[in-house]
Amino acid sequence: MVVSNAVVANDFFCNFDSRFILLNIESRTLNEIMLTIFRKEINSFLNSLIAYIAIGVFLAITGYFVWISNDGQTQNVLDYGFADLNTFFSVTPFVFILLIPAITMRAFSEEFKTGTIELLLTKPLSEWQLVLGKFLAAFALVIVALIPTLLYYYSVYQLGVPKGNIDTAAVIGSYVGLLLLGGVFVAMGVWASSMTDNQVVAFILGAVLCFVFYYIIGSLASVFSGSLQYITSYIGLNYHYDALGRGLIDSRNVLYFLSLIFVALYLTKLRLNRKK
Repeated sequence: MVVSNAVVANDFFCNFDSRFILLNIESRTLNEIMLTIFRKEINSFLNSLIAYIAIGVFLAITGYFVWISNDGQTQNVLDYGFADLNTFFSVTPFVFILLIPAITMRAFSEEFKTGTIELLLTKPLSEWQLVLGKFLAAFALVIVALIPTLLYYYSVYQLGVPKGNIDTAAVIGSYVGLLLLGGVFVAMGVWASSMTDNQVVAFILGAVLCFVFYYIIGSLASVFSGSLQYITSYIGLNYHYDALGRGLIDSRNVLYFLSLIFVALYLTKLRLNRKK
């Protein structure tokens, strides 16, 4: 039966269950299928309040450290006396380590638990379409969470003496780094979710993966010396994130992040292949 685009769109917004996707999937192109999965995931986040809570917690924590905190290790912008956002860009990766796995933990674990993954994989829906649809939906929430933080930059820009006395190039590079870092964390979180049908286990596994790649590997570099120290440091995410934060967007750093995203998503695809 041929279903018009208007009817499909109307039906979609009336029912977000995974089983609904299966009713119309044969007549859809690659982009339409990915878009349907993307919208289903976004609406799933919104309906469960996950997006609101995640974004609210993120802004509350980062706002506290940028404007209020003065504990000796981190100093707020007003007391620091310098027009920069180093505190924000230093704290945000650690907030992401806990926040992003909380967003991605249900990506596949819920499908496994409810049994809808078997139904999805029996239809002409490729693993890449399914993986990318879920990845892009979670990544979109990361982007939405970062958009309000541009007010931090605007405020510091206005407070500078003279006005505008802030390293804009470094801020742009740091935001690019945060987006790429968020993409890696989302990909790792989606992969972790594909490993289990338990959302709590998926959250813990995702957070551990993000923490190891961002902090632990870089910290281990200090144990070594010479070329081995450089190689170990280079493998860590914080090496490339810090490099982008200096305001120079090097293609090697960008390629590193994109490569990790691809590897994590490919491992997720392999995991789904085993479910067939």
